[in-house]
Amino acid sequence: MIDFRSDTVTKPTKAMRDIMYNAPVGDDVYGDDESVNQLEAYACKRFNFESAIFCSSGTQANLLALMAHCERGDEYICGQNAHNYKFEGGGAAVLGSVQPQPIENEKDGSICFTKITAAIKPDDCHFAKTRLLSLENTIGGKVLPLEYLAQARDFVNTHNLALHLDGARAFNAAIELNVDITEITKHFDSVSICLSKGLGAPVGSLLLGSQALINKARRWRKVLGGGMRQAGILAAAGQYALEYNVNRLSNDHANARYLAQKLSELNGFTVDMSNTTNMVYATYASSKNIKEIAQTLKQQGILFSPSKQLRLVTHLDITREDIDTFLTTLSAHI
Repeated sequence: MIDFRSDTVTKPTKAMRDIMYNAPVGDDVYGDDESVNQLEAYACKRFNFESAIFCSSGTQANLLALMAHCERGDEYICGQNAHNYKFEGGGAAVLGSVQPQPIENEKDGSICFTKITAAIKPDDCHFAKTRLLSLENTIGGKVLPLEYLAQARDFVNTHNLALHLDGARAFNAAIELNVDITEITKHFDSVSICLSKGLGAPVGSLLLGSQALINKARRWRKVLGGGMRQAGILAAAGQYALEYNVNRLSNDHANARYLAQKLSELNGFTVDMSNTTNMVYATYASSKNIKEIAQTLKQQGILFSPSKQLRLVTHLDITREDIDTFLTTLSAHI
């Protein structure tokens, strides 16, 4: 299949599978898994944080961060389009008793500081206690500028809040900005990094923060059923992804730009050309049903998610030739 649904669909390469097969393992709940310990130590050094914890998913990593920063009845502020608000099952509220306060995202993905200020609750028993500001980078394929991140740091310092980054695709942002990842992560008290999207690992995310924060997150991970045993097979894939699959993200960005340009030349498609990473957003206006087109292409080995606004995602399993095949096949059915 040529699969544009998400960069989560990537499959481990032969080299990654070999690393997984030979990974030393132990019981991670006891702290005995050498490969997990190695990954967490590597991540601390790579991202300049005191501590790290290997999680089963980005959803889990974000939830652990929210529950470690906040207590029952507290509140975190995020964007209306934030993944940890909109697409993670309401976990903070359901499992952490933490209230989300979403703020409308600006067109560039940022959140207006004036609007955030107005949403911070006063010290009054009628209100939840505002504890945390959560940002996402990239968000909807858009990159938050470094200047904005520095302003966010100053903002939370002024308002005595903590700052979390949902960095599921933070490496995509770093590649696009042509900076080291630490130029992004240095502004945050905690960061989640997904290993199983564009980086190509089969499973897993990292949560990074202070020793005290990660100790608390580790306890919540166990409570949530996230304590894994011989997880080194997965951790080894994650470390391989960090060591070998970061720089190649620029290929995905180039392929996305190519796809956006060529798609915009097809009848009926209006493409958002403002995205600069690995996501292409487009609308389709025609008498033909996009869901029926998607079903037809699926029968020919091409997958995408049909909706009012299409999202097509490039990744390590999508080549330039795959894009040409998709466009040729699509053009024959629109």
